[in-house]
Amino acid sequence: MPIFDPTFSESSYGYRPKRSAKQAVSAMKDHVTAGHRWVVDLDLKAFFDRVNHDLLMARVARRVADKRVLRLIRRYLEAGMFQHGLPTPRWQGTPQGGPLSPLLANILLDDLDKELERRGHRFYRYADDVQVYVKSRQAGESEAHDAACSSGASALQRTSPPASDQRVETHPEGLGQLLRPR
Repeated sequence: MPIFDPTFSESSYGYRPKRSAKQAVSAMKDHVTAGHRWVVDLDLKAFFDRVNHDLLMARVARRVADKRVLRLIRRYLEAGMFQHGLPTPRWQGTPQGGPLSPLLANILLDDLDKELERRGHRFYRYADDVQVYVKSRQAGESEAHDAACSSGASALQRTSPPASDQRVETHPEGLGQLLRPR
């Protein structure tokens, strides 16, 4: 983990040493206090079940050159599972509750974080839950959606609908206005 974690975004809180959900909520409040009261909820539907193995392995290989380690991670990802008492091969997704799954998720979603940072967005990500904080509804309907698509998040089975299919609601913790799928 030390070769990856130091390069992860400061806005990424899930499954990281010395980072917590409490810190994520504090960051959310700071974004709203700074005037970013519109929240875009990026929904990565069934993320852990739909991770593309080839895409993930390419991201891991950016930092890990040892072919044995890469082969071991690939085997971990493709390890079969039992469904209805029968062994079934796994062609996508990461083993739920597995010790590597949280790290692999952070590696895969780091490009999304970097793209949101490059565009100057305020956001937080806790595992596969991403919220982007913007100053207006218009910004939320266009810029954050574009950032998610250009980072490759669309290849990660992002399921947030286009802006025309979004509804506005008050954030449950009083943290601005939330754009959510209808």
